Amino acid sequence: MTSFLIFNSWTWGDKLQVIVEGWRFIYHSYCVANQFQLLEMLARPEIEIFHRDRPYIDPAWQTKISLFDRPTETLLRNIPSPSPNQSADVTLRMYCPWDFAASTSAQTWVFAATEWGIITNTVLEAIGVKSITETPVNSEAKIITPSAWSKAGLIRSGVEADRIAIVPLGADTSIYYPLSDQERRSLRQTFGWSDYFIFLNIGGQTDRKGIRPLLKAFAAVVDKYPHARLVLKGSELLYPSRDEIAEASRVVLSDAERAKVAPRLIYTGSQLSFAQIAELYQAANAYVSPYLAEGFNLPVLEAAACGLPVICTQGGPTDDFIRSDFALPIASKFTAVNNEGENLFILAPEWEHLTQLMQAVIKQPEFVAKARLIAPHFVAENFTWKHAVDKLLEVICPVRARSKIDCSTFEPIIL
Repeated sequence: MTSFLIFNSWTWGDKLQVIVEGWRFIYHSYCVANQFQLLEMLARPEIEIFHRDRPYIDPAWQTKISLFDRPTETLLRNIPSPSPNQSADVTLRMYCPWDFAASTSAQTWVFAATEWGIITNTVLEAIGVKSITETPVNSEAKIITPSAWSKAGLIRSGVEADRIAIVPLGADTSIYYPLSDQERRSLRQTFGWSDYFIFLNIGGQTDRKGIRPLLKAFAAVVDKYPHARLVLKGSELLYPSRDEIAEASRVVLSDAERAKVAPRLIYTGSQLSFAQIAELYQAANAYVSPYLAEGFNLPVLEAAACGLPVICTQGGPTDDFIRSDFALPIASKFTAVNNEGENLFILAPEWEHLTQLMQAVIKQPEFVAKARLIAPHFVAENFTWKHAVDKLLEVICPVRARSKIDCSTFEPIIL
């Protein structure tokens, strides 16, 4: 008799060991992506995770609240740290400045996103080079980036296309979801929003986020719809959002426009948990993001998950995950701008078109109702963190990702 061990040399039954180097516990895009990605990987028994905290760019970035509930935050805090020279199947870096040096692991992947259509001089200076090609970016390490727009910016800066994989971000639908009509009415009453049409925008409120066209368009909207309100959620921990809004209003609004906008503008720069941010989406009527430069724009996806119609710039990263049955794209022009001798590439949203779309969403309650049903379903079916990590595994370990069977259960057969 002969004994055959089926798939004798296979190793799919072993755990995939991943060392993640990155940021946790602040509301920065890299950190947000890292934390939700870690939680999804923790839920997978085939993955063994280690986490090495990296220093924040600014030591002042110390959050004063818990972004998650206590059990979830405990899960994140209890991820073991790797030893200094520990190796693994993969090292994944989720922080900046980017580090493309080879790690002690078999593979090294770096999360990198470009907003301005190129890798900017500010980023290069932080890395300590004049060109990204001075780093090992085209040798050992490979890049994960969240959108086609971001990938194009990396390529434009000299990164070889075959070293870049697109892995979209996701939305946690246990946090970001639509409320029932009764729950939503109650929440809006708590916020004092019952009688208003609420436009919402969440982010740093910098120029690249589109604060100038947003304020200008809103000033025109309230001429016809004085019950409209604009809610802006900034992040004073990371950016001087309040100052950015004030400066933008001085630049683009006349005295008369400021007088109309000011009493209809609601701002908070406070640190909020993810659940508190979800309440803003859940209580608003529409999400609006006339961005000029973004790497992904996660709030647009989270807003859709909560059932909001979204108005956002056409031609950028959000094209990857919005659909016409819940999103209104703002016409934009791909434009090169010179900033202190550096050529940046932006999407310039058409201000008049933005105004028209904001007015249209007020006039079309049937579109708002349709988005409330379709958008959460679309996100749940295509852009959760489960989908994101599935894609990540396809990229960093394609053989394992293709397997739907735990091959450690295969046994010898005696013939």
